[in-house]
Amino acid sequence: MNSARARLFSAIEKTIKELHPLAISSERKAVLQPLIDFIQSKVQDNQEIRLNFICTHNSRRSHLCQIWAKTMAYYFNVKNVSCYSGGTEATALFPMVAEILQKSGFQINTIANNENPIYSIKYAENTYPIIGFSKTFDDHFNPKSGFAAVMTCSQADEGCPFIAGAEKRIPITFEDPKAYDNTALQADKYHERSVQIATELFYVFSHINS
Repeated sequence: MNSARARLFSAIEKTIKELHPLAISSERKAVLQPLIDFIQSKVQDNQEIRLNFICTHNSRRSHLCQIWAKTMAYYFNVKNVSCYSGGTEATALFPMVAEILQKSGFQINTIANNENPIYSIKYAENTYPIIGFSKTFDDHFNPKSGFAAVMTCSQADEGCPFIAGAEKRIPITFEDPKAYDNTALQADKYHERSVQIATELFYVFSHINS
């Protein structure tokens, strides 16, 4: 076990060990390969790795991707990885996302509670927290150049044919758990999506030679 793994919160370690990356289909692996290639090229050139996960509202899938990507980079000790998220419009981080992440072992605190709450999200004791809130992909909080724009929903991918400053555009879309809001399946479907995203990002970072 490397030192990066040891510093993760134990509940997150447990969540990660329960993932099943071997179950990822060959078709899905092909979808993930461009992200692996982008990260690997940056590692080989000793460059900063900037990943901006983009969806329509920056409320669900893009946040899950941002948080799990940063966590997996830390888990596999891939250095110089900065993860961001944004939308084609700003709304709010959906509360069920924070709830599901807490159940997976993340420590989440509310910094500001308003129409667009701001959260501090930690995956390990002695690391900077991820600051989670809804914003547009070109918000001042996000990088302006040299990043991969990872399109996490088809609507944003189709609606934004051009992302200013993106070095590479990588569509990796996920089904929206929003379809199950206010139903008996809501919590299960958000958990299912979080696990899928965690599993696929585990696969991505496990293939990086650093």
